[in-house]
Amino acid sequence: MELSPPPSGLEAEHAALFTAAARSFLHELISTFDPQVEQILQLRTSRKAHLDLSGDLPKFPEGTAHIRSDPSWKVLPVPPRLRRRHVDVGDMAPCDTQRFIRALRSPAQGIQVDFDDGNCPTFYNQIKGIDNVMKAVNKQLPDVPHIRRAPLLMLRPRAWNMVEHHMMVQGKEVPAPLFDFGLLMFHCGKTLFEHDSGPFFYLSKVESFMEARLWNSIFVWTQQKLGLPLGSIKATVLIENVLASFEMEEILYELKEHSAGLNCGIWDYSASFVNKFGETLDVETGLRTLLLLPEPDVSSAGHRPAFLLPDRSKYVNMEKRFLRSYMDLLVQTCHRRGALATGGMAAALLPQDVHAESHSRTLAAVRRLKLLEIHAGVDGFMVYDLNLIKPMQELFQKHTEGENQLHRLRGDVTVTPEDLLSMPSGGVTLHGLRYNIAVGVLFINAWLSGKGHFFYRGQVEDSATAEISRSQVWQWIRHQTRLEDDNRVVSRQLVMELTTELMMELADLRLSDWAKRRLHTAAAMFLEVVLKRHFPEFITSYLNQDHTFLSFQNHGQQDALGMDQKQAKL
Repeated sequence: MELSPPPSGLEAEHAALFTAAARSFLHELISTFDPQVEQILQLRTSRKAHLDLSGDLPKFPEGTAHIRSDPSWKVLPVPPRLRRRHVDVGDMAPCDTQRFIRALRSPAQGIQVDFDDGNCPTFYNQIKGIDNVMKAVNKQLPDVPHIRRAPLLMLRPRAWNMVEHHMMVQGKEVPAPLFDFGLLMFHCGKTLFEHDSGPFFYLSKVESFMEARLWNSIFVWTQQKLGLPLGSIKATVLIENVLASFEMEEILYELKEHSAGLNCGIWDYSASFVNKFGETLDVETGLRTLLLLPEPDVSSAGHRPAFLLPDRSKYVNMEKRFLRSYMDLLVQTCHRRGALATGGMAAALLPQDVHAESHSRTLAAVRRLKLLEIHAGVDGFMVYDLNLIKPMQELFQKHTEGENQLHRLRGDVTVTPEDLLSMPSGGVTLHGLRYNIAVGVLFINAWLSGKGHFFYRGQVEDSATAEISRSQVWQWIRHQTRLEDDNRVVSRQLVMELTTELMMELADLRLSDWAKRRLHTAAAMFLEVVLKRHFPEFITSYLNQDHTFLSFQNHGQQDALGMDQKQAKL
């Protein structure tokens, strides 16, 4: 095993994490499962190639119909502390020590300790974050309750598309989720279990029941190695991909002993439609590509107009058929099998002046959207703003009874493939295009400054909102979509012009020279992503693999907070 030296200032934390025993455990874990991770990634590639070449659409798999039709099986009941999941804190990058401490002191039921969407995976952030979790578990953070009384730690390792650059096993960079999961389990798993407080995980960007089967094998192996009983680990799977929505029962089945339920994620889920259906080739073009023959002039290749996503700020929400069906099916599936169903995150930031009209307006909007999820039958959801915890808990107390809504079996629901694949009607607006460009550029800028989320116009934005933003811009260019309020066509030139306008707007923020250079780099990288001929599958993969990330991550972090504060005022 090869391991990078500690980042400056984290020598003690690095030494505490990477003891000889921890390194041995990590080496064995990664060596055991790395071949299966490669198979999973190859399966993703082959499924995507099949969709592109055939033009087929997903359906409920025939080969696993016996699992869906068997009413007898259930997941194991979750431990008592997991049965009330009303309000968790989301996007909690644990490297942010002060916010982590505030969340641990809060009345939330749980904390999504996020090494994925809300976190930028610099080596500094990973070590600091895992060390903070260790300290929280061992009550070494100031004025933080014991883990039996503090909000539950719902640990979210990175997704399968990510690699950890700073460790190599058998000559290869290691899968990032195994790095995160292995260190968290080795240092915290047994203590959490002994105090009836875990270990509990979120599993993000799972695309198939085969990936759930792999995670289950990892859980079984880890429990045996650490001397924990089978079923000690519980995991909530985020259904963030349209392909996974057709395999929800199978995913629960594969994780029966280890399931804590399923979760809805609106923006990653919506972006997956562009990911999976954004490009398609006719059979002749596909065969020519495989045979390395010249590509014919097929002007319609790559166009699936039926999957054009309209302006997300105006037309994409949980009231639309495809998302409402997805949530209804998730709740029905979970409750039928005795599993908990959780909703998405309220990203709104409450204005600090509680008497201001904007405070009342924001709170009312959050209540309305979250009440839709409660009426759908969810057992909980997440908020970013800690000031939303109590109002949302009151919403659950007012509109539900008991610890959860497992009794709501949603027998009224019948969801077809057509329901799940029905895109909302609506057009594209200039405002929506500008907003998507701003979110995409500013997310990359935050990432280059070592932060995984940022604040913009009263919302917290992370990789999920950046994913849908850049996906829509790419798709609108590809489809040459006409703006409904401007009559211009979304083109390469228009996107470049609007990006330049954004840079001029941000130029008024009196940034340091270093911050200006970073922002211009972010804009250039955003344009590269949205103008690519073929759709980059994950923006985080693109950023994580790009040399710019490795060169920027050790610089410029001092002015990142100031940039956040200025963006929040825009």
